[in-house]
Parts: sequence; C-alpha cells; structure tokens
Amino acid sequence: MALSTIEHAVIGTIDGKEVDAYRITGGETTIEVMTYGAILTQVLRPDRNGKVEDIVLGYDNPASYVKNPGNAGAICGRFSNRINHGRFTLEGSEIQLPTNSGPHHLHGGLPGYGKRFWQAAPNPEDNSVTFRLHSPDGDQNYPGTLEATATYRVDCMGALELTMEAVTDKTTIVNMIYHGYWNLAGHASGSVIDQKLCILADRYTLVTPEKIPTGEIALVDGTPFDFNKPHPIGDMIDDAWPDGGYDHNLCHAVYDGKMRLTAKACDPASGRGFELFSNQPGVQFYTANHFKSQPTAGKDGARYETYPGFALETQHYPDSPNHPNFPSVALKPGETYSNRMKFVFSKHMTL
Repeated sequence: MALSTIEHAVIGTIDGKEVDAYRITGGETTIEVMTYGAILTQVLRPDRNGKVEDIVLGYDNPASYVKNPGNAGAICGRFSNRINHGRFTLEGSEIQLPTNSGPHHLHGGLPGYGKRFWQAAPNPEDNSVTFRLHSPDGDQNYPGTLEATATYRVDCMGALELTMEAVTDKTTIVNMIYHGYWNLAGHASGSVIDQKLCILADRYTLVTPEKIPTGEIALVDGTPFDFNKPHPIGDMIDDAWPDGGYDHNLCHAVYDGKMRLTAKACDPASGRGFELFSNQPGVQFYTANHFKSQPTAGKDGARYETYPGFALETQHYPDSPNHPNFPSVALKPGETYSNRMKFVFSKHMTL
C-alpha cells in the first residue's frame, strides 16, 4: 500500500469562507487543487535538464479566481460551452436557461460549477482527492438534482488522471469539462505559439460568428483545424478566426465512449509534453484568446497577454441539445455521466 503523498493547507478565503488546497505528488509530478471551483491551481513538472516549472496558468490567491475573467483551471458545468439562446427541448418540454454570454448560455451560467465551493474528500490509499458538488433541481433552471464529482489522481509514474462524474434524479443534460490552460514552457513564459500540438480529430463543428454550431460537421483537411500531423500552434492561428485564435470543437466521425489517445503536445525547447487520453467525442481547442483584450496579472508576477496558454477541453459538442445529429448529452436516472481524462507527462518529448 502506497504511503500518502497528499498535503492539505488553507490557502485563503472567499467571501469569508476558507479555501482548502490539496497537494498531490506522484513520480515527478506535483499538482495542487482547491475547493473553490475544484480548480487545478498548479502542475509542477521537470524539463529534460531537471528544471521544474508550473505549467498551468492561474493566480496567486483564491480571490483572484473570482474577479479575473474566464475559468482558469476550473471544472465547469452543468452544461459547459455554449447553448444557443440558452434554449433547448428535453422530453417534450422547452427549457430556458439564463444567458450570460451575449444572448447565449455559457459554461453553466453564473455562477457555474467553476465559481462554487466543492467538498473535498482525500483518499491517501489511491493518491487522489474527490471533490463533490450538489446541484439542486432548478439550479440555473436545469431540471433534476445533480450530484457531481471531480476526482484528481496522480499515479506512481506521474500521470494525472481526472474523472468527472454525475448522477441525477430526473432527466437532464450534462457536459462537464476541465477548463485549464497549459503552457509547457512554464506558465510565465509568454506565448505558446511555438509549442507543438497534435489533435487526433478528422472533423470539426462549424460555427456562426457568435460561435454557435450550425449543425454541420466538416472535415479538417485543408483548414487551420488540421492538427493530425503535429505542428506549432501558431502556424495557422491567424486564419482560425477573423481576429485570430482558436476556440473550436474538434471531433471524430465515430464515437464509442472508450478511452483513446486524443492529443499530444510538447514544448520543443524544454522537452516537457504530454499525451492526453479521453473518452469524450470532442475536444475544445482554445488559445486563451480573452487575454489579448484583457491582459491579466497571473501567478508569481507573470503577465498573461497574447496566447499565453492553450486548453484542450474534452467534451460533448457545444449546443448539443439543439442538434439531433450530435452525440446525446441527456442523462437519465440510474445512469452515470463520466468524462475521463489522463495526462501522461514526459520531459523528453518530441513531436
């Protein structure tokens, strides 16, 4: 039986409530997760020469996660990404959710799960911490009481496993995501445009100018969204959107719900990288575009500006309830929703 490598500390307060943090170490990987938003605040990894850097964007204190834009490192839900005008029909009933991104619903509304306190349950024998959230019937006008969990585990080889699960007492929709930003050179290293990425996806969902899916699923061939052969993130970033940057759902023609290699990423200069395995049908590739218009002070005096990190949000497709041709996001009583991710890190990675 492995000895515990989990440490606990109170790291601050939000609205007078203490924020607990849990530090988990396995192999050459150390992570820190806090009870607010179940946010992954640190991932420490060595490079090929043994130099350790924190490779996820974030902030110095819990209160900064409240005031700063975005959901850096958070678990988002109940339905992450966008729902057109916040409306959908479920089992014959039309449901209207609050709109918080122009006329649309984004990341579960305000506050979504990434802006709430979760209850932590450490498991030293498994080297993991499970965070639990109770979402009552009618929360943000979603039907059904949802019991959600997010479990972070670091294995003895240093791989990071993240499992998001949920059960309901009434048919509802669920699409929970991990909304972290990676910078494999170190979170304070500036732009990620020279870091290399491979996303094993042959299609992507076309979107309107408001980033709402049209329903069409197109081939990535010949587009800026083709990362099947590894190349630098910045190669076609100016062509991905009128004002530059990626914020798109990439996917496969076939979805069987099994774990598969979804993406690989590396920083050629340091050798830090990972392989990402997932059981989800899509992955939202996002280059933290909001920092371009809202430069923000990050951890350790860092300044997050243009493309300071990238997100790989394994997920069901945006606006899925309104597109019968997309994989279903309905969750019924007796079923268990499960979004599983595994990051296998390397310090000698090349792509």
